[in-house]
Amino acid sequence: MKRAIAVLLVAAMAFGMTACGSKNSGNNGGSTEAGKGDGTVYAVEAGSAGEEAAKENGFQYNSVSSQADALMEVKSGTSDAAIIDLLMAGAMIGEGTSYPDLTYTDKLTTEEYGVGCRKGSDLASYINQVFAESYADGTMQDIAKKYGVQEALLEQDADVKFEQSDSDSDVDYIKNKGKLVVGITEFEPMDYKDGDEWVGFDADMARLVAEKLGVEADFVVIDWDNKVMELDAKSIDVVWNGMTLTNEVTSAMECTNAYCNNAQVVVKPQEK
Repeated sequence: MKRAIAVLLVAAMAFGMTACGSKNSGNNGGSTEAGKGDGTVYAVEAGSAGEEAAKENGFQYNSVSSQADALMEVKSGTSDAAIIDLLMAGAMIGEGTSYPDLTYTDKLTTEEYGVGCRKGSDLASYINQVFAESYADGTMQDIAKKYGVQEALLEQDADVKFEQSDSDSDVDYIKNKGKLVVGITEFEPMDYKDGDEWVGFDADMARLVAEKLGVEADFVVIDWDNKVMELDAKSIDVVWNGMTLTNEVTSAMECTNAYCNNAQVVVKPQEK
């Protein structure tokens, strides 16, 4: 499965841009034509880059609570197709996975993942330093290989240093309370359950940051559409769940440097 993710990513990054359809319709602003006006309905996660891609391309779509739910919609026939992250597609669809009868076709976007913190938070700077150190010593690459996302990993600037806020330091706040609260959804291979434990590339990296801070990592499942509200209310300290660095995200949160490449892809039932 891990090998399949890497192969999917390499293939997709060489793939041309095309498109498909969904239930709230947006403007026909994309360069792709597949799915437009053909009655195809796409399932997308509310508040996600997949939903944004559907809007930009003028597709009909149904908004659901998670990318996993989007796949279930396709499997059950409630929606004709789904728009999800390439990295999730590599882990969740095709032979030997939970959805062996689904396949991905068109790549709608190319994008990058980052971690989101409260606006103005110095935690983003701290995480950037951990990214730099763990990339330099190979720890980040080892974790990526463990979950099959090594082909998507972005090189980190070795010269990045933590710049602490003079007042209202989130890093101090987290150290004082003794835990880093990580907002996630179930999203293999980034954050998913193995028994009672949250694992995945993002989960392991979040634990590494918590370890460096001298605190415990506490994973909390959130409504993805309410992630900014959860941050601002201090229900969570960080959104770490394969989050695409869109203009909307970077304007609402203090975001880290990008750490992974990704794409939004169309998932459909395999032709018989």
